[in-house]
Amino acid sequence: MGNITIFHGSPEIREKPVYGLGKKYNDYGQGFYCTQNIELAKEWACTEGKDGYVNQYEIDLDALSILNLSDDEYTILHWLALLVAYRRIRISTPVMKRGIQWLEKNFRIDIRSYDAVRGYRADDSYFSFARAFLNNEISLEQLSYAMRLGRLGEQFVLKSRKAFQIIRFLSYEPVSHKEYFFKRRTRDEQARAAYRAQLEQDDINGLYMRDIIREEVRPDDPRLQ
Repeated sequence: MGNITIFHGSPEIREKPVYGLGKKYNDYGQGFYCTQNIELAKEWACTEGKDGYVNQYEIDLDALSILNLSDDEYTILHWLALLVAYRRIRISTPVMKRGIQWLEKNFRIDIRSYDAVRGYRADDSYFSFARAFLNNEISLEQLSYAMRLGRLGEQFVLKSRKAFQIIRFLSYEPVSHKEYFFKRRTRDEQARAAYRAQLEQDDINGLYMRDIIREEVRPDDPRLQ
């Protein structure tokens, strides 16, 4: 695999990311959140409507144990199980509560042995798509479609002390909020519009959260592939 370049958008220049910092209720818990897409990192740098920085790093993948949630052995339900384990989510219905319990029991991956995680970023509209699925409002296929709309939302997260030790800072670049705060909002609005268009096609035969609970769907179920 070799070395890859990753970017971190921030209000600050971060030459040396510090292990043990960060919010515990981010998508994959505490860690250093990056992306291989510089444009997305620039959007993240300006989330508060202020100028920021995109920090550029290099890291050797061969030295790390990486959980890639896009690998064939995993499904979108594995990603969702991690999301509900770490993110703060308001449980509004009984089916959502039971669905979260089923996901945690059958699809949650123990990520403590991994140095890094690669997977979707559930910000803004994408988090609302996940909530709608848990609440039995959309099917699994519709959720998968919604997440494909946000392909640029994939992120690379450093989790272990080892990963923090080998990441190498390369450079930084100032980012104007006047340009990238608007781009972030526009991307989110476009994703929501495409999602609403998809919902107009009622997925009457789709697999819903209630079906997954009732039929005791597990990771080897062929309908998840």
